Amino acid sequence: MTEDEDIETSFRKRIVEDIRPWGKFRAYPYESGSAVKIITVDPGQTLSLQTHDRRAEFWIALDPGLEVTVNDKTWRPKENEEIFIPRKALHRVRCLGSLPARIMEIWIGDPDESDIVRVEDEYGR
Repeated sequence: MTEDEDIETSFRKRIVEDIRPWGKFRAYPYESGSAVKIITVDPGQTLSLQTHDRRAEFWIALDPGLEVTVNDKTWRPKENEEIFIPRKALHRVRCLGSLPARIMEIWIGDPDESDIVRVEDEYGR
């Protein structure tokens, strides 16, 4: 097992799901996460294709209309689909829908925005 597989397995093992009379909740291990973001992508827009040297990420698709790329795989995640992004993996999210769509991002590792290495960027950054 690689170090990134160990990180993902450890993170996923500590996710707790609790069924309640009104539905359920999923609690994510905050001691592993160094930042939590809700990212809203406008229709037709895309984040840069990027990597991170010092952190992995764990995404939860909150809305329909997203397209996710991780390395060589591109797909349209279902609502509430959980996606692990290993360190150094090429990744991006775009909105193909007609409404803004959100993804929740949990950083696992270094909480520094300067860890973004952009490979492609439609906005010239």
